[in-house]
Amino acid sequence: MDERELMRGAVKAAGVVKKGAQLKFGAIALVVFVVGLLLLGAFFPAGTADASDCEDSGPGTGNASAISDTSGGQATGSLHQQQIQYAKIIDTAARKAKLPGRATLIALMTAMQESTMQNLDHGDRDSLGLFQQRPSMNWGTQQQIMTPSFAAESFFLGRGGNPGLISILGWERLPLGTAAQKVQKSGFPGLYSGHETEMRKLAKDAGIDLEQSGSATVPAGAGEPVTSENNSCGATPAAPGGAGGGAGGTFTDGTQTWQLTNPRSVNDAIAWAKTHSGLGSSPGWYQRCLAFTAIVYGWSFSGVDYAIDHYQVVPKDMRHDGDRHPPPGALMYWTTGHRAGHIAVYVGNGKVASNDILRVGYIDVVPAELFESKWGAHYVGWTPPFFPRAG
Repeated sequence: MDERELMRGAVKAAGVVKKGAQLKFGAIALVVFVVGLLLLGAFFPAGTADASDCEDSGPGTGNASAISDTSGGQATGSLHQQQIQYAKIIDTAARKAKLPGRATLIALMTAMQESTMQNLDHGDRDSLGLFQQRPSMNWGTQQQIMTPSFAAESFFLGRGGNPGLISILGWERLPLGTAAQKVQKSGFPGLYSGHETEMRKLAKDAGIDLEQSGSATVPAGAGEPVTSENNSCGATPAAPGGAGGGAGGTFTDGTQTWQLTNPRSVNDAIAWAKTHSGLGSSPGWYQRCLAFTAIVYGWSFSGVDYAIDHYQVVPKDMRHDGDRHPPPGALMYWTTGHRAGHIAVYVGNGKVASNDILRVGYIDVVPAELFESKWGAHYVGWTPPFFPRAG
């Protein structure tokens, strides 16, 4: 090896060393850069979602963002838009089975109560989908139940030994909520009937004809079908006592005392509200604050369209404008900047049982002032739990 070859070898070795040093320093620089980014994120975090991000048209009353999960046949858009899409799927299944519009209405009421008309991938035990059907009860596989058309067909026709709507003798003549319960066998049978008005409106929005005929028609001369308007469909039986159900007892603000005629007493109503909130809540309470308060006290419906209107329906001497110290069991009211307003049941210790405030469609016990801090609502006042138009 001559002197020139030695020189070339030395230069090559130096280049390798230099390249290794560059790689080493480059790696160190990359680590420093990443650590810098992490520190920057710690001091300047990205924005987080809050309730205002999840609303399309207003606190507590507008169409909240969809709560559907990501598996199965999912609709898209706002919650109301998704409900319209699922309603159309249910109606298609009914027409495919040659069933009348009454069957569609029963199914819509059922799906609204069971899942808030959402294709959920979870529920009580292994319950799934629009109708919260269970694989373990032979309603189908998880994938099948999460397919809305399959689930709707199962509700109408039955599946795996489970009766469907057409399996129920005389289903066309039954009150709507009763027919739903005979298919679902729910632990809360009285809740289906409360969705009739709401689902008739949804059907109208979806262009569904609830008066359409089908092969399962009512026999001639049998009279008109039973609805919540002409029958106390699903009503909680009144306890023995005064008119309208005598379990209500009395209610006082310390100055005046009123006689209540609710099917449930104040103590029983508070206990019921607590039991059916939090982990005990079903998912069917979206935009149903007034219905919830009526059902808490044992009624099937309030008889009033909007929560804030109920404050005016109650006699004037029962209204406590702006008073923030109601007795337990009282009804508390807020305006929300939207037509319906909001109502909740005061359960004591500064807390109320309410729908939608923590989770869309569910009941939770929360501090009463949360509606103002979270929704920007305005507190109106409270009344005794008096329902002059309930049934």
